[in-house]
Amino acid sequence: MIQDLAPLVCGLLLAATGAAKLFGRRTAQIAANTVLVRVLGNRHRAAFALRAVGALEAAVAAGLLAAPSAVVPGVATAVLGAGFTGYLGYARATAPETSCGCSARDEGPIGTRSFVRAVLVLAGGVAAAFAGGTWWHEIAGRPGWSLLVLAAAAALVAAVSRDVDRVWLPVRRLRLRLFGTPLPTGSGRRVPVEASVELLESSLAWQASAPIVRSALLDHWDDEGWRVLRFAGVHQDERGARPVSVLFALDEEATIDSSPSPAVRVSVIDDDTQEAILLDLLALSGLRTPLPLV
Repeated sequence: MIQDLAPLVCGLLLAATGAAKLFGRRTAQIAANTVLVRVLGNRHRAAFALRAVGALEAAVAAGLLAAPSAVVPGVATAVLGAGFTGYLGYARATAPETSCGCSARDEGPIGTRSFVRAVLVLAGGVAAAFAGGTWWHEIAGRPGWSLLVLAAAAALVAAVSRDVDRVWLPVRRLRLRLFGTPLPTGSGRRVPVEASVELLESSLAWQASAPIVRSALLDHWDDEGWRVLRFAGVHQDERGARPVSVLFALDEEATIDSSPSPAVRVSVIDDDTQEAILLDLLALSGLRTPLPLV
């Protein structure tokens, strides 16, 4: 049963991730934060490579869903899973601060869940290659057990995916309103750095700085009520591309539940000269259209 249903599970998973890479509005931005930029030389080639992988995933998904009893789609899925695992290992070893780019929707760093998801694709491809029948005949013959297996597979995929984390955000907010926060209150309150990063990544300042930021969090410190978060970036001007540090400063006691729209200070520092670069990030990112001056 698992072998016969594996093409359906893998096909739906690859169809979702492939479509996100091919048609996602943030594919270029996601690709710019991956190790593909270092390997291919620039972010345009990285974005093209990520979309090419998405097209390959979509083609394999079509084969799994249309011809589940064929050996070739299952073998292709296993090869994809092995390739994903190798890519993640290389990226983790050479550039651990980069993003995975696996689903073209998440910019988080490469972690255990990314490796587990790649291994699951590999295992699913091996199971699909040995499928003896079609998934629709299996569902029609044993609908109850089939739905139970599919539900377990969906829960497993959701558990190793960062994309569903945002779905639980309203539930977490409701729990905090009903039962309070587990963090200490008052002057001794200490907000985890991860909570500050989550708050930053939902802010307008983060969206406006997206064309410059090229890494995950590199450093952080607290100073007189402010929490400073440092990211690496690249600034393009008439002198060419140059490395910069992007510093975000926000209230060290703020969280996404207490301050969903925080005030964030943004500073861009040239890594070579250590001088501040004055930029209109909103105009640069296209989030705001400058009005003509009278």
